[in-house]
Amino acid sequence: MKRTSATARKILAAFAAVLFALSLCALTAFAEEADPATDATVKTTTLSSVLAEIFSGTNLALLGAALAVALPCMGSAKGVGIVGEATGGLLSENPNMFGKALALQALPMTQGVYGMVAAFLILNNIGLFSGMKDLTMAQGAYFLMAALPIALAGFFSAIKQGRVAATGINLLSKRPGELGHAITSAALVETYAIFSLLITLLVVFNFPG
Repeated sequence: MKRTSATARKILAAFAAVLFALSLCALTAFAEEADPATDATVKTTTLSSVLAEIFSGTNLALLGAALAVALPCMGSAKGVGIVGEATGGLLSENPNMFGKALALQALPMTQGVYGMVAAFLILNNIGLFSGMKDLTMAQGAYFLMAALPIALAGFFSAIKQGRVAATGINLLSKRPGELGHAITSAALVETYAIFSLLITLLVVFNFPG
C-alpha cells in the first residue's frame, strides 16, 4: 500500500511539473518588445495563440498515445523489478530455478506491450505514418480519453502483478513444482489489463472521424 501511494505521488508530481512548464509557456504570451516604427512596446504573442498551439487536437491525440505507452511501460518496469528482487534470493540458493523464475518475471512485461500496441494504433489513426491529420480539439480529446483505460489499468495492474509473481517466487523456493499455480495467480491480475486494452481498441477502431 505504501509503495502504491508513493508511486501515485510520483505521478502527481510529474503532472504538476508538466502544468508548471505549461504555465511558463503561457507567461511568454505577455512578453513585450520594442516596435522600431512607433518606438512603443507591443506584445509579441497573445495568450490565446500560445494555448491554441499547445492544446491543439493533434497534440491531445499525441498526449494520449504517449500516456498509453509510457504509464504501462513504467508499471511493467516496476513489476519486473519487484519480481527480479525476489528472484535474486531464490537463485542464490538454487540456480537451477532460473527458467521457472524467468517465466514469472516476464509476466508483468505484457502491460507495456499492450500500451505500445494501443499507442501505435492511435498514431496510425491520426496519420503519423502517412501524413498527419489536422484534428479538432474534440477529436484529439477523443483519442486522449481512448488511451486512458490501458494507460491507467496497465500501470497499476503491472505493479500488482509483479507483487503476486514475487510471492510465486517465494512459493517456488519451498515448492519447486508449483510453477503452474504461481503463474495462474499472477495471470489473473493481467485479465483487467486485457479488458482495458479491449476498450481502448474498440474506441480507437470506432473513431467517427
